[in-house]
Amino acid sequence: MKGVVIWITGLSGSGKTTLAKKLTKFLKKKNINFLELSGDDLRNIFNLKGYDKKSRLKIANYYSDFVYKLSKKNMNICFSAVALFDEIQKKNRNKIQNYFEIFIDSDLKSIKKLNKKSLYKKFKKNIWGQDINYSRPKKPDFIIKNRLKKNENPFDIKILNKIFKKVNIKIKRLNS
Repeated sequence: MKGVVIWITGLSGSGKTTLAKKLTKFLKKKNINFLELSGDDLRNIFNLKGYDKKSRLKIANYYSDFVYKLSKKNMNICFSAVALFDEIQKKNRNKIQNYFEIFIDSDLKSIKKLNKKSLYKKFKKNIWGQDINYSRPKKPDFIIKNRLKKNENPFDIKILNKIFKKVNIKIKRLNS
């Protein structure tokens, strides 16, 4: 049996890490343990530098290889990273046996307006969606539209339950 990888992708500031944390907590309550990691975590742990498109692709490949190796050791991983490259998404689908992809679809203007990470004020180049083009996932298993409105919760219990049902189907197939 191989572990399940939930790969959460979207623009910086779209809510990837927030969803990953809520989802792993939700799954834990269902007695399914997932290790929650982010691209930022791995950048810090492994001191990964470089924010130009070429460096980002190289680092996204590291992420993909890393979560693949953990899944081969029967670990369930909930991983959040921008990593919006067609080749990474294809690689994950082809290589990771129990792969589940979530795309958080958010508008760059709304993200900039909210500016949680102050990323869009601090930096003027090497920013996804601004001067680095990205590939929206072609066939994600789940899409969440996050309009970043204060009175909306795009990661409510209904969404977590829908994700759980889809992930649980994969987990049950593993055990049969």
